[in-house]
Amino acid sequence: MTNPLPPKTTAAAEPAARPSQASIVKKVGGDKREQILDAALELFVERGFYGTAVPEIADKAGVGAGTIYRYFDSKEALVNAIYRQQKMMFAQVALGDFPATAPTREQFRTLWMRMAKFATLHPKAFVFMELHHHQRYLDAENVALEQRMLDLFSNVVVTAQARGDLKVGPPRLLMGIVMGAFVGVIRSCVEIDQPLESADWKLAEQILWEAVRA
Repeated sequence: MTNPLPPKTTAAAEPAARPSQASIVKKVGGDKREQILDAALELFVERGFYGTAVPEIADKAGVGAGTIYRYFDSKEALVNAIYRQQKMMFAQVALGDFPATAPTREQFRTLWMRMAKFATLHPKAFVFMELHHHQRYLDAENVALEQRMLDLFSNVVVTAQARGDLKVGPPRLLMGIVMGAFVGVIRSCVEIDQPLESADWKLAEQILWEAVRA
């Protein structure tokens, strides 16, 4: 993948420029925005969207309630920013350089283990995306993003079914069975306070493959 950023140019004979006051303010502002996003994510996971008030997010982020509205027009805008951020991060981990021409067995294993990696590294993000109901407040951009991801996964399933590698049936049903089992692995860890990285992801993947393969 080519670097989308232009190459840096430097002049060796010139001293490094000191950061301007504007750039310092911008950096601090960016930090505050990230603080707000992180705090809101934690509270939304713990209490849900409707059970979390903006002043509680501000308190956890260490900012004034008014500061939140400098970055987000509403609580709905804030939750949509989090959803979009985490969904894109998940897509990068799960679908980046996906082996589209590999055998179905390898594709299934790759996708499962990448999902396990994401859930292990970002458990709160996974819980937020997969175990909460977002439909009421998702904006059009996020609805479209979710649909694009569903279409991508569905296309993988349909292609594998056409090759005779997966059981015949509605793609959403097969995807739901796999995702339900994936969530089950996570819940089994939570119930006994077991770290997600120590879960037997390989065994679970083998069991699920046997369930959905043709």
